[in-house]
Amino acid sequence: MIFSIFEHILNHISFSIVSIVISICLINLLVTELLKPYELSEKGMIPTFLCLTGLLVTRWIYSGHFPLSDLYESLIFLSWSFSLIHIVAYFKNNKNLSAITSSSTLLTQGFATSSLLSEIQKPEILVPALQSEWLIMHVSMMILSYAALLCGSLLSAALLVFTFRKKSNQFFKIFSFDEIQYSYDRSTILRNTSFFSGKNYYKSQLIQQLDFWSYRVISLGFLFLTTGIISGAVWANEAWGSYWSWDPKEIWAFITWMIFAIYLHIRTNKNFPSENSALVAALGFFFIWICYFGVNLLGIGLHSYGSFTLTSS
Repeated sequence: MIFSIFEHILNHISFSIVSIVISICLINLLVTELLKPYELSEKGMIPTFLCLTGLLVTRWIYSGHFPLSDLYESLIFLSWSFSLIHIVAYFKNNKNLSAITSSSTLLTQGFATSSLLSEIQKPEILVPALQSEWLIMHVSMMILSYAALLCGSLLSAALLVFTFRKKSNQFFKIFSFDEIQYSYDRSTILRNTSFFSGKNYYKSQLIQQLDFWSYRVISLGFLFLTTGIISGAVWANEAWGSYWSWDPKEIWAFITWMIFAIYLHIRTNKNFPSENSALVAALGFFFIWICYFGVNLLGIGLHSYGSFTLTSS
């Protein structure tokens, strides 16, 4: 009972801190600057990370198993993963990634504490398939990969937005009525525009940083995803006598793996611009959610114990 109350307190404290951080950042953006958003984000996410860590440890103690047996626990672990990436981004002084991880923590934490998952917030006895030491290895790697790949995909989406805005601004500047000179060649047009102005130089640097960090984060997430799929195959062979059963969760995990394998192939090929790989990564964002969350809504297959209603499949 005491552990349950303590978990409830930590859950709401972490959600409240992130909510306050996001609210103040929005006020700074829309109204006036009260505090520096980046510094406020760091001060808020560190206690959030500690609260989520305490929550997972508390649930592990009084449930008797690693807290990754259902959708609610996996969402808490996903929130913790986002906050962990945020801490790493803080030491790397990456402000762009920090903005993504803080908002992602808020959304996942908010859904985990919503009334939709109230029926499975109480710990249950593990189904036979989950009573294995592979639970920690497989599921933790998969959730960590989801967190890293989601962050990398959002960075790639931001890259596409800034690239499009940069090209559209350049287009309008070249063809503005004040600067149209049809007799000039391409080099003359480029000299007459402000493409290499301070503002556009900043945008170019920002796009390069987004490309760099999205590649690094997705590479890490791809490594986690590969490890999770392999460990899951070994676990499946022990539990069901087959490495691969063409379960819906397995199929979508493989599709997600293929999407980001294509991304890495395009990204490392110098013949393709960065926009091509970013487009693949942004598309992968939706495949991750289908794999992680969409399949669970159906409640079918060997992974049906991860749906809203726990079943003994």
